[in-house]
Amino acid sequence: MPRFSVRWLVAVLLILVVGGAFFFCEYLIYFPTILKCTWPKISHARGGGGEGIDGRPGDAAVRAMVLSDTHLLGAVGGHWFDKLRREWQMERAFQTALWLLRPEIVFILGDIFDEGKWSSQKHWEDDVRRFHRMFRHSSDTELVVLVGNHDIGFHYEMDWFKLQRFEKVFNASSTRIVTKNGVNFLLVNSVALHGDGCPICQSVEKELIKLSRDLNCSLQAANSQSGSGVTDSCEGSQIYPPTPPIMLQHYPLYRVSDAGCTGQDAAPPEERHLLFREKYDVLSKEASQRLLQWFKPRLILSGHTHSGCEVLHDNKYPEISVPSFSWRNRNNPSFILASVSPDSYALSKCFLPEESTVISVYCSAGACLLLLFLAHCLWMKGLLQCLSLCLLGKHKSL
Repeated sequence: MPRFSVRWLVAVLLILVVGGAFFFCEYLIYFPTILKCTWPKISHARGGGGEGIDGRPGDAAVRAMVLSDTHLLGAVGGHWFDKLRREWQMERAFQTALWLLRPEIVFILGDIFDEGKWSSQKHWEDDVRRFHRMFRHSSDTELVVLVGNHDIGFHYEMDWFKLQRFEKVFNASSTRIVTKNGVNFLLVNSVALHGDGCPICQSVEKELIKLSRDLNCSLQAANSQSGSGVTDSCEGSQIYPPTPPIMLQHYPLYRVSDAGCTGQDAAPPEERHLLFREKYDVLSKEASQRLLQWFKPRLILSGHTHSGCEVLHDNKYPEISVPSFSWRNRNNPSFILASVSPDSYALSKCFLPEESTVISVYCSAGACLLLLFLAHCLWMKGLLQCLSLCLLGKHKSL
């Protein structure tokens, strides 16, 4: 074979190996992984707090996608390559999930940004611009964002400027009810539930008490045939669909630790028995009990811990902690698919590609390149030796 043909063959093989590995790891890998995920189906036999995989088709309910803790890196602590790598992973995962699963509504349970608690206005605007690019969506999908401690700071760092800056960007109050097809989704600013009487805490608690009153009055109105059973205290209240809410927040309700958490997305075994700190890792006991008494939610969805967990509070209020969506916080990110109707719901978990898998593919591609290069060098060495022997033989014959 002519020498130039071998060089072209080697060049083509190099391009195929490098290009194939890059295309698979940065784009194609998300499709087969997310294609394994399906919307759960709601069971007729289950009640307001039940979950099921049989019965009524999932498209009879609201299709909600729930993820958490994206932690877009900022200008201070974020290395450019780390920022590029992890943000591309989240963008491709989110866009692929939207295209394949087509949720009606998407919730992100706080800690959207990593440095919102201290970023300048210029850096904040840059972070927001990147967020809108990564999590762009069509008008058929509603995106709802909750506030987390990294967005406005922990309680001792939180102030009105940071909170209002966050609310202005996402054009909504941090504590409110979103109603979709008869389903009430209660959004809670859990960063402001320290109960120490701070101005923001007082404002949030006042709003939560009002929402609790509105929901209770809505249930009373539905239970009364003629409306005569509604108390005078309900006069002027806003009417919502008469169903217990799905409560969403950043901080989990109080629990001692993750010792009872299991599954492949649970915290590592060496971390599960570490005790949680109230008002830092989880809400306080008092704040947790108030929320349960006020709203009696049929399901709680929370983030913050970056790991998955299922907890049953008071033997009747289930809580699901949603793991982080970013490779920066865990090797196997995931999100929740929820089919929710006014009287029931069903959940399933969708895992993203593991970062270790992508690294292994790149390492394998690098090994193939090395072998290809060595084979080429050995072939060239053999060719040169052959030519040398031929020339030496001709010289001796002369």
